[in-house]
Amino acid sequence: MPDKYNNLKVISNLIRKRIVETSANSKIPHLGSCLSCVDILVYLYWKELRIDPDFSEDPDRDRFILSKGHASPAWIQVLAERGFFPITKLLEFGKDGSIFHEHPPIPGYIPGIEAATGSLGHGFPMALGMAISHKVQAKNTRCYALLSDGECNEGTIWEAAMLAGSKKVSHLTAIIDFNKWQATGRSKEIMAIDPLADKWIAFGWHAQEIDGHNFDEISKSLLSAKLEKDRPSVIIAHTIKGKGVSFMEDDNNWHYRIPNADELQAALEELESYS
Repeated sequence: MPDKYNNLKVISNLIRKRIVETSANSKIPHLGSCLSCVDILVYLYWKELRIDPDFSEDPDRDRFILSKGHASPAWIQVLAERGFFPITKLLEFGKDGSIFHEHPPIPGYIPGIEAATGSLGHGFPMALGMAISHKVQAKNTRCYALLSDGECNEGTIWEAAMLAGSKKVSHLTAIIDFNKWQATGRSKEIMAIDPLADKWIAFGWHAQEIDGHNFDEISKSLLSAKLEKDRPSVIIAHTIKGKGVSFMEDDNNWHYRIPNADELQAALEELESYS
């Protein structure tokens, strides 16, 4: 039986190759954090978000906020492949004066960018603000925010979660890239993050836990979120930091490391074998 998600897997693999290659060429880090969320981004941009790259300012578009802004090198690759701007522009990545860098630029420089993010804890509240605005205007749009598990250390996340629950902002979906790591160690060893789903439920959210690399589970969880009419939804996506490159997987050194020439070749050869 044909795999209905095969095309998405091909796109994800292509994006991962470009992320690794761009990191090596531009000397920009956060490889592990980028690779863990690729499948989520690809599903959102090819199957979920109501967007049109040719009309990126359409007032009736869905909104996506990359709250974990350090995954911008992954997001930018997705936007390019989706057609928001020519892929050739990515040759400028990381160069002096380039708008393509470690974190997203302010809106207006790259089509598809709704907000500049990077300081963790701020993107998610912006997504909530957009969702509340759309609710007041009775817009038929949805707002999505992609967070990191380490970002859930920030108080602003829980303030926004409380407000969203109290306002019953049902057209807001938060997705947590739960790769179990943050910059300096295991997430559970730095803060008491578990039980994460129960925390969100206590704040009035509909919560689901999924395999963040399984397109079928991503699809079903997003559908379930859309069926919620009286509360916002959070999808806790269990992922692997460095997903797709065996020697990077679950190795937190790749939060900041840049691949050397041999590592780049090995990574690309491994990713090529998945094509």
